[in-house]
Amino acid sequence: MAEVGQQHPIKVYALVWLLLFVFSIGSYFVDYLDFQGHLRWFLIIVFMLLKAGFIVAIFMHMKWERWTLITAILVPPLVLLVLMYLLAFEAEYAWASRIVYFGDEVSPIPAPPPTHVGAH
Repeated sequence: MAEVGQQHPIKVYALVWLLLFVFSIGSYFVDYLDFQGHLRWFLIIVFMLLKAGFIVAIFMHMKWERWTLITAILVPPLVLLVLMYLLAFEAEYAWASRIVYFGDEVSPIPAPPPTHVGAH
């Protein structure tokens, strides 16, 4: 008796492979055209997320899974991204308040000179 399973058309995989190829060319051109600053990093991250999203959705068959499984896999990384953003925001606030109270020339307290054990 033959097993019955869900078959996905090869056209979907070929289309996604083509899109991944196009996104890879796009990320290559970000470096080739020498974009600078925030635009460069924005484009790199957008291409990276698009490629990762298509790989997870199609090649890892996440598109055809139940919504609860999709949520269980995708929500924790999103929560971590939000927490990382909040930590970065808090670090900026802490640094700004340090400059307000100690001035622009903030330098850490110098470490004491090293001592050699057994030296007379």
